[in-house]
Amino acid sequence: MLKNIVYIFGSVVIFFAGMVFYGMILNIKEITLKDAMIEKGVSQILEPQIIIDKKKFTLYLYNNKKLIKTYKASFGKNQSIVKTNKNDNVTPIGDYKICDKSSSTKYYKELKLDYPNINDASEALTRNYINKDEFDAIILAHQKNECTPKETSLGANISIHGIGEYDFIFRNLPFTFNWTNGSIAVSNESIDELYSVVKIGTPVKITYK
Repeated sequence: MLKNIVYIFGSVVIFFAGMVFYGMILNIKEITLKDAMIEKGVSQILEPQIIIDKKKFTLYLYNNKKLIKTYKASFGKNQSIVKTNKNDNVTPIGDYKICDKSSSTKYYKELKLDYPNINDASEALTRNYINKDEFDAIILAHQKNECTPKETSLGANISIHGIGEYDFIFRNLPFTFNWTNGSIAVSNESIDELYSVVKIGTPVKITYK
């Protein structure tokens, strides 16, 4: 009995290690942002834009509408299209912008999105997901170009962030594993690159095509 347990456990460990090793081989082919900029003939990223495709698990970094580099991304554990509350683990779809940057978070670094936007708030109010006071608080934050308040039923804790301490494992998986609270996760190395060029106010479009 013990021998069988050891055999099964060993087989699982070997299989998992093999997947990670295969993922490492795949990642060797990925070029740095600096090299990608050289290939595109871009010396500086002055007008960054980000487009995120949930269906393709991909984040696209543009400069003045010119694609510079793509990144593998993971999303919320719940793959529904519509986000209805702060605890549903759904990555929202819509047009947002970076409202804050932080280098001292659980997930290494983050680029915070101004979710919910005005369209999200209007739809939520119509469907009674939020009340009028919550709606007014969201609208006021947008008028002030601030991050939206976390206290509303829709929440506001959505960002593009790194993986943190488990980066080596997650970034080397040869498949996409959705694990976040609704945020967009990329590797620590990827968020380093994005953090270096993305500014407060950078537009971010999240789609499902």
